[in-house]
Amino acid sequence: MPELPEVETVRRGLQPVMEGAKIVVAEARRPDLRFPFQPDFVARLQGQVVTGLGRRAKYLMADLASGDVLLMHLGMSGSFRVIKPDNDAAPGEFHYPRGKDTTHDHVLFRMSSGADIVFNDPRRFGYMKVIARNALEDEPLLRGLGPEPLGNEFDAAMLARSCEGKTTSLKAALLDQRVVAGLGNIYVCEALHRSHLSPRRIAATLSTRKGEPTDHAKRLVGAIHTVLNDAIKAGGSSLRDHRRTTGELGYFQHSFKVYDREGETCKTPACGGTIKRFNQNGRSTFWCRKCQK
Repeated sequence: MPELPEVETVRRGLQPVMEGAKIVVAEARRPDLRFPFQPDFVARLQGQVVTGLGRRAKYLMADLASGDVLLMHLGMSGSFRVIKPDNDAAPGEFHYPRGKDTTHDHVLFRMSSGADIVFNDPRRFGYMKVIARNALEDEPLLRGLGPEPLGNEFDAAMLARSCEGKTTSLKAALLDQRVVAGLGNIYVCEALHRSHLSPRRIAATLSTRKGEPTDHAKRLVGAIHTVLNDAIKAGGSSLRDHRRTTGELGYFQHSFKVYDREGETCKTPACGGTIKRFNQNGRSTFWCRKCQK
């Protein structure tokens, strides 16, 4: 499933053609994705100007002039592509030639900017929902989400408070969207490796007895910031189905320090350890037991 860097990459790809433009035509080409579309889904979108395009955790959020918000989730295989009248040129080195089969093109937005925005989702685990802006705090899909890992409020002190007294593993705590929003398996593995912390470490060790952040917490927050920013600059990681809005591949997977590198030599200078993989809470965990303690 796409994680925060992939969703942020998609947001930046959609922003130039969606923000400030009117949804001239909205089409839902089937009755449902993961969940049924609302009966008034098209009616609440068509004719509305998108005043802003943001992101919350792994959700895209389009603010509409009506006071509604279009909430969008990519699911496991969902992707947006932008079609422009002058879109003949290949978008770049990592261009992924899309097929002409439009069977899985389930939603279309025709924008006053001249672009068509198409949502394609073969597995149909993605979903969209229109919500009144003043009802967002009560929306079950968003309620309880933790802080944004790249937001100003997310620091070592906040992470330490969230993990205080937790006897779960550090990796499990970081994957808990109530602790920090938007992180998934790939970037948690990468951040733990870069901060030299074991995924099996008890989460409570990020906090002192007085509730203050330990050096472990400070290193981890710094690593989370670094790995997410690096991944966003690289356009995300193109594993399985993820594509940018242009069809380009993200290429942060070429910079992985630990994820999907089982049996390879650890990239930590002077370490010399070997990357291992084990199953943790139903997910593959990659780590170096020599330098991650």
